[in-house]
Amino acid sequence: MHKLNLRKPLAFFDLETTGVNIVRDRIIEISILKALMNGTTEVKTLRINPEMPIPLESSLIHGIYDEDVKDAPTFKSVARNIAAFLEGCDLAGFNSNRFDVPLLVEEFLRAGVDIEMKSRKLVDVQRIFHLMEPRNLSAAYKFYCGKELIDAHSAEADTIATYEILNAQVERYEGVKIKGEGGELIEPVVNDINKLHALTATRMVDYAGRMVYDGKGSVVFNFGKHSGKKVLDVLQSEPSYFEWMMKGDFPLDTKRKLTEIRLQSLKQQ
Repeated sequence: MHKLNLRKPLAFFDLETTGVNIVRDRIIEISILKALMNGTTEVKTLRINPEMPIPLESSLIHGIYDEDVKDAPTFKSVARNIAAFLEGCDLAGFNSNRFDVPLLVEEFLRAGVDIEMKSRKLVDVQRIFHLMEPRNLSAAYKFYCGKELIDAHSAEADTIATYEILNAQVERYEGVKIKGEGGELIEPVVNDINKLHALTATRMVDYAGRMVYDGKGSVVFNFGKHSGKKVLDVLQSEPSYFEWMMKGDFPLDTKRKLTEIRLQSLKQQ
């Protein structure tokens, strides 16, 4: 039984992949632990055929080789089942906002499954950990749960560990205040998914983090020569930058969000 205060199911998930490039790499294993409002959990773990060779350096990390997934289903063939399992759930993971969420969204888009994301809250357990006790998943598990993480880089072991860590973080830090950037006392960790989402995910515009909200709520680029500049200002002063990004090696979700911003700007002119 978990101790999380939930308004809807919270799906913890972890991916093992062919690599770390959101555009080019593919999922080879996904594990989802769904924490339900009644305190129970259910786990689903799937091996996936990535339809591409798994680089040896990746296999040496997670222990999954081409032979292990040659008879596994493709993501496209199971995408609707995964989407159904995630239906109505908020999402949580470890470093999930930087990697797992954008890669999962990208896989759904490639499979032609439009998974609804706008209403979901996102909780990145690593963000809380780094804010309160800067370290990695194995260290977090030992620190918060007093246990060694066996089978690290197994999607299911990592997912279950992440679930246990968030439970321990909420119990440990609720009511604990720290100094904010202005020196004021703040209580960052509250047993409330909306507030944990605000703590770990509110700056995100696209899931790959190429665009973020600045301190004033404006959308700015978060990479390259225009890093820190407002997206609308760049699109107006350098229209060719939009075409460069649309033709470039950027995630489909990034291109979709950039197109939405551009269309809104054209409507306002």
